[in-house]
Parts: sequence; structure tokens; C-alpha cells
Amino acid sequence: MASAVLELLGLALSIFGWAGAILAAGLPMWQVSAFVEANIVTAQTTWEGLWMACVAHSTGHMQCKVYDSVLSLPSEQQAGRTLMVLAALLGLVALLVTVVGAQCTNCVRAGRVKAWIAAVGGGLFVFCGLLVLIPPSWFANIIISNFYNPTTHHKRELGAALYVAWAAAALLFLGGALVCCSAAGKEESAAFPVKYAAPRRPTSTANGEYDKKNYV
Repeated sequence: MASAVLELLGLALSIFGWAGAILAAGLPMWQVSAFVEANIVTAQTTWEGLWMACVAHSTGHMQCKVYDSVLSLPSEQQAGRTLMVLAALLGLVALLVTVVGAQCTNCVRAGRVKAWIAAVGGGLFVFCGLLVLIPPSWFANIIISNFYNPTTHHKRELGAALYVAWAAAALLFLGGALVCCSAAGKEESAAFPVKYAAPRRPTSTANGEYDKKNYV
């Protein structure tokens, strides 16, 4: 019972992390224009994401444009696109595998094979979290390095999408680990099955009466 609750909790956290990763990949707020020194007063704010760039004006009007060429993008944006798409696809595969090996489903007969399938699903969620963790960390390293570089004039700050991606990676790590732990508990219980012995029926004598020793 405890392993089933742990498995459902891990699956729920993994689903939230997977959805957060998809949300972070689509948000344009990976890099936000920074205003320092003489640029404090400005009429617009620039957001840059993996797929598009947006300009928000002080009047509340916003304009977004999808990048024209993929090859002209920096290497971190190209790699970020690839890794986030792979993470989204891998998360879907991990979800299907975990559901097949879950205790609440009857897709596979209960036993070591089902526990092994659930463990594979949990491991895929952990690997998906690793894929989600790389792009925002790469972006953050470049943004912070350029921000403190005196030769860089156009400075940027960390966008909200980076924090969403980090939170999604943490949920994927935690959820996948819980699924793996619950699968290990199922495998141990399957290794020591409980055996029940059926009670013997009372035997009757030649006269049709039951032997009295059966009632002692």
C-alpha cells in the first residue's frame, strides 16, 4: 500500500515537471533586457526565448516575432531547442512506460517484470529532468558572464522561463526517484510471495459420520 502511494506521488510530480518543461520551452522570457546606469528609463522591454523574441512597450502593447533562421541563432539556443524537444518527447515515453508498470493498472501481470517496467519509467523521468536542466543552466551561465563583462554593452538578465525550467527539472528528478523507489519495494515484495494453505476437509468414517479427531 505504501509503495502504491509513493508511486502515485512520484507519477504526479513527474507529470507536473513534464508539463512545466513544455511550458518553459514555449515561454519567450529566457533572456530579459537589463537596464543599468543610463538605461533605467526606457520605453520598451525585450524578451528573448528559444522560439521567438518579444518587445513589450510601456503602453502595454506587445509584439512577438518568430526567429527567421535557425542556423543564425547562437549555439545555446539551437542546443536548447533540441534538448527541450527531446525532453518533451522522452517525458511522454516515460509517462506511458510508468503507467504500464504502475500498480493501479492491469496492462502487465503483477510481478518482477511489472516492477522493472515501472523502474525504467522512473529512470526515464530522471533522464528527462537532466535534459531539462541543461539549457537553463547554460543560458544562466552566459547571461551572468556577459552581465559582469565590462566590454558587453547590451546586457541581459535571467528570465522567468529559466526558473520554471529549473523547477520542472527538480520535479522530474524527485518524481522519477520516487517511482524508482516504489518499484524497488514492489520487486522485494514479489520476491517473497505469501503462501496460504487451504484447510483440510473433515473425512468421514465408513458409517458416514465424521471422525471426532477433526474437531479437536
